Amino acid sequence: MREDAQSLDIRDVTANWVNAAVLQRQIDERIKALADLSGTPLFFGRLDYLHAPGTEVAEGADGERFYVGRRHVHDADGDPMVIDWRAPVSQPFYRASKTDPQDIALRRRFGYTGGDLTAYEDEHLSDPAEAAVTSRLLQQEIERPRVGPMRDIVATIQPEQDEIVRAGLAGSVCVQGGPGTGKTAVGLHRVAYLLYAHRERLARTGTLVIGPNRSFLSYIEQVLPALGELTVRQATVEDLVAHVEVRGADEAAAAVVKGDARMAEVLRRALYAHVVMPTEPVVVVRGSRRWRVPAYELEEIVGQLLARDIRYGAAREALPQRIAHAVLVQMERAGEAPDDRVQDAVARNAAVKAAVKAVWPAVEPAKLVLRLLSDPDHLAEHAEGILTADEQKTVLWAKPARTVKSARWSPADAVLVDEASDLVERTHSLGHVVLDEAQDLSPMQYRAVGRRCTTGSATVLGDLAQGTTPWATRSWPEALGHLGKAEAVVEELTAGFRVPTDVIAYASRLLPHIAPGLAPVASVRENPGFFDLRPAGGTGDTVAACRELLAREGSVGLIAADARIPELAGALAEAGIGHLAPGEETTAEVRLTLVPASLAKGLEYDYVVLDEPGAVVDGEPDERTGLRRLYVALTRAVSGLIVTHTAPLPAQLG
Repeated sequence: MREDAQSLDIRDVTANWVNAAVLQRQIDERIKALADLSGTPLFFGRLDYLHAPGTEVAEGADGERFYVGRRHVHDADGDPMVIDWRAPVSQPFYRASKTDPQDIALRRRFGYTGGDLTAYEDEHLSDPAEAAVTSRLLQQEIERPRVGPMRDIVATIQPEQDEIVRAGLAGSVCVQGGPGTGKTAVGLHRVAYLLYAHRERLARTGTLVIGPNRSFLSYIEQVLPALGELTVRQATVEDLVAHVEVRGADEAAAAVVKGDARMAEVLRRALYAHVVMPTEPVVVVRGSRRWRVPAYELEEIVGQLLARDIRYGAAREALPQRIAHAVLVQMERAGEAPDDRVQDAVARNAAVKAAVKAVWPAVEPAKLVLRLLSDPDHLAEHAEGILTADEQKTVLWAKPARTVKSARWSPADAVLVDEASDLVERTHSLGHVVLDEAQDLSPMQYRAVGRRCTTGSATVLGDLAQGTTPWATRSWPEALGHLGKAEAVVEELTAGFRVPTDVIAYASRLLPHIAPGLAPVASVRENPGFFDLRPAGGTGDTVAACRELLAREGSVGLIAADARIPELAGALAEAGIGHLAPGEETTAEVRLTLVPASLAKGLEYDYVVLDEPGAVVDGEPDERTGLRRLYVALTRAVSGLIVTHTAPLPAQLG
């Protein structure tokens, strides 16, 4: 198929060089999408239907066989050899069961080792004599060691996950899922499914995956290309709101207030305070005639624009046309016959421009926020009745900046600038947005993401128990309201496929303290995993634990409080153990990643050494946030976890 695309000759099928360039780009993207991935087989399953899909079910009718894979594959004659996992005919591979066979006689799973077919397993779903059993190949695939970036889960998607993946484009979905429930993979596969089912529409409107940090995006970036999808943009919230250069940081208390949704109203007040009701008429001179628009009529025009609740910038652009229209009405009454060109000329008249500048001046969003955060009196004027006096003092800069470029903007400030920018000019909306690790966003950050999908839909992924910011989400309905998707359906995943039983049971001791009422994850792994608590005499014992786990197959992560990373890096170097930073791909020679606790979220390793749990908790602004950070760190292991500590363990771990 790739060679066919490479051999296409487009010299005689394009009308001009522009068409040729567009077509060549499409062909290049097609060739790229058809790239072979080493060790990744094209098919992983087979379905034998009792009857051909789409035909009448009749006695004695012939069935049909389909191979299921990551993408559609056809032979030289164009006949399908492998059916895309997203096609409707492939759906029973994920959802059929002994109790609901869905017209499937046989479901076959194929097992691979390094890309070589090494096993297969059959389920005769319509045979009442055969008992339902747990798939060994499925279990082995789930428990296979993790080396390198995140991989797709098309061969192991479970029925409850498949329902979320295939949910329609029109509605938004929120997935609450504990560690190892596959919520990130579900979100990425949902994007792949939507691109398959609504390709033309999403090609026009665009798709976006938002992650918590660059390390996380590096970890997941190969999943969609492995499924043949190359057009999905990936970004962090910081990337979306990069109107100003972020060079500073806020204290937790200031960041909480700046991230509060009430700030949106403060910004709106400050912006529209620039609008001044006219007190003087506008006199337009054209030739020998003078046309006068009285102040009361101008006031009425401005009032109408304010009442329409359109963007500040759009209203400002409409104002000169409205004034010009008032002049044209007078011209027509005087017997003239002006057209659109005359109206445009009047709108560009110096007197009209001067009136617009005085009544509805242009506003730069960054300067608007700069003044609010620098001028106590200005902030007090527009925050009255919204923020308390103490809250106003909290958000004010200690050292007011004079210019936008000299200001030490914080991440929370950048979100405020983005809100102000949207008040001035509407933000471009995409067809679908996936928001991962959503529980860590502030209400203002939710608003920033929501602006990117006002005319589209969203898939929101997160775990309330893993909220590790002081402004972390308290409930999904509240978060979805800030996102502008209050109608979204909330689904909960509670079956854990990644974290071993013993590890998740230990970590779940923290749940009553960090997320009361949240159901603990139930591990479905047959392998209970390796788990050990070790009192240590210092960093030497931690390094020894790393060396012990490196003797096993798979990746190893050493997770520690951010403040302890330099000391541990030095100890590893002294011991001659090479290590990587989060997001860097492991190799056969270097399989250990040194992970600051603040960057551990969303990552996974076959084996984890967790250094000093108490230091992880103490490294956060408050105990609840620290315990949530610890919960995240405890649940990064796929096969085994060693906890080393010299200080006492947090009391909440029992």
